[in-house]
Amino acid sequence: MYTMTDFKTKKQLKETIARGQKLRIYQPGGVFAPPEAAPDYTGKAYREGPHYPKPHTWYAEAWLEGGIIVKVK
Repeated sequence: MYTMTDFKTKKQLKETIARGQKLRIYQPGGVFAPPEAAPDYTGKAYREGPHYPKPHTWYAEAWLEGGIIVKVK
């Protein structure tokens, strides 16, 4: 799953969350979107980056509250 911003590194994602910017995740295509992509989801979800077609070079575990990423590991 991705965020709307195409972060080149996990560090960039973590810094953005630390600044308090609100980010949501989404599943490209949306046809087989997992529950984690729901706008009101609370729980753990996994992110990868950068966006396809670039090769994924990082992966992250994110905690969402009400569909907003609040913590990244």
